[in-house]
Parts: sequence; structure tokens; C-alpha cells
Amino acid sequence: MPTSIITTDDLRDFKLELLDDIKKLLTKQSQGKLKKYLKSSEVMDFLQISPGTLQNLRINGTLPYTKVGGIIFYDSEEIQKVMDENRIHHKYE
Repeated sequence: MPTSIITTDDLRDFKLELLDDIKKLLTKQSQGKLKKYLKSSEVMDFLQISPGTLQNLRINGTLPYTKVGGIIFYDSEEIQKVMDENRIHHKYE
């Protein structure tokens, strides 16, 4: 198996691409262009969670969903609401 060497330039390029992608997502969200309903795969990508974790969030009622014709959809506003309600604030003294 050939070995690949990653240079600091490669890392810098990756960082710039990642930051650009994050900016695009934030711009879409602030402009209301984020899709209203997301499929399971999109929610897993968005929240960086596994299929099992997503299933647990459905089962325990944490994340509301709608099932249409065997496809599960999640309201993006509901996801944001759940994230806001579960935000943890640390008080530093």
C-alpha cells in the first residue's frame, strides 16, 4: 500500500475548503435556504451522528419526525429547537 505524505500546504488548503463550506452553510441558513424537511441521511450528516443515535432520538421522543411512504422526514426548525432547548450554559466564576 503506497504511503501518502500530507504537507502543511495540503492542510491549509483543506482548512480553507472547510471554512468555505461552513460559510456557505451558514449563509444558506441565515437566508432561510436550508431545506424545510430533511431525510435521515441529511440529519445524520448535519448533526454528525450515527444511524443508531438518530433512531434513539426518534424512539425516546427527543427528535420529532414524520413518516411518509416509508421515508422519515425531520423538520429543520424542530431540529434547531431541540438543539436550542438542550444547550448547556457554563458559568465561570
